[in-house]
Amino acid sequence: MVAVGDPLPKFAAPDQDGKPFSSDSLLGKRAVIYFYPQADTPGCTIEAKGFRDELPEYQAAGVQVVGVSTDDCPAQKAFATKYGLSFPLLADSRQEVAKTFGVLNPRGRARRVSFLVEKDGKVAEVVDASSADTHLTRARARFLSG
Repeated sequence: MVAVGDPLPKFAAPDQDGKPFSSDSLLGKRAVIYFYPQADTPGCTIEAKGFRDELPEYQAAGVQVVGVSTDDCPAQKAFATKYGLSFPLLADSRQEVAKTFGVLNPRGRARRVSFLVEKDGKVAEVVDASSADTHLTRARARFLSG
């Protein structure tokens, strides 16, 4: 698994609208890249809505929020539309991004793991916890406190 101090791995996948998204777009930016098991399930919805509700604060702090799951584009689009999610939700249906980050579980889904990345392109914190609230709290503490 990608660890603290590692450079952000190169990756690319389509977003919920089928548009290409690449790690290159994050160069020089702070970012929350959060992996979740499945769109529109209880824990994943809590996490997505938490990031949605604080998105203006993240944007004001210059932080890009990106969600990633192994769902396909239509599932990601339905999830984004249902909950008004206006940040990229990457459709990693070929599991390549989850494998690159080392978060693919044996059932072929991404585990709930967040990577908090600083402007230098290095992973500053890895949050590996089953609770969506833990991910929201750690991202908030790193990027929105102070």
